[in-house]
Amino acid sequence: MRDPVTAYVGIGANLGDAPAQVSAALQWLDQLPHTRCTAASGLWQTVPLDATGPDYCNAVAAVVTRLTAPALLQALQALEARAGRERPYRNAPRTLDLDLLLYGSARIQSPQLTVPHPRMWGRAFVLAPLAQIAPDRVSPQALSEVSGQGIMPILPVCG
Repeated sequence: MRDPVTAYVGIGANLGDAPAQVSAALQWLDQLPHTRCTAASGLWQTVPLDATGPDYCNAVAAVVTRLTAPALLQALQALEARAGRERPYRNAPRTLDLDLLLYGSARIQSPQLTVPHPRMWGRAFVLAPLAQIAPDRVSPQALSEVSGQGIMPILPVCG
């Protein structure tokens, strides 16, 4: 069995009961094989970025996993499907979106997966919750650069 790796997962939803979907996703992450959710940010309300539709509920979770990065991505996509995620077009509103943001210190570039997530540094809905649970992973400058994006906390850090 491989050594455990700390990975960070971005969670978002803007269809249905988005806060309930994000909260459910946090529980589901903890139920993945060889994976334990070790921290979760609070919930954040964010306006859609490069998209239309209702506001999002977002969070970031830290997981310790023995899954490989591709296996973790596959597991995340299965959770999206469980939540009824459809992909009718790019950036469509969604019942659940799970993004593998960071996987240890790995740098991965493949047709299926890029880690670190290629757009995370330009997204307040990723950086603000990530900074809550892993402040060493987000610089004040990075937060400052996305400070104009519409984001506000709606629930404190999850237990």
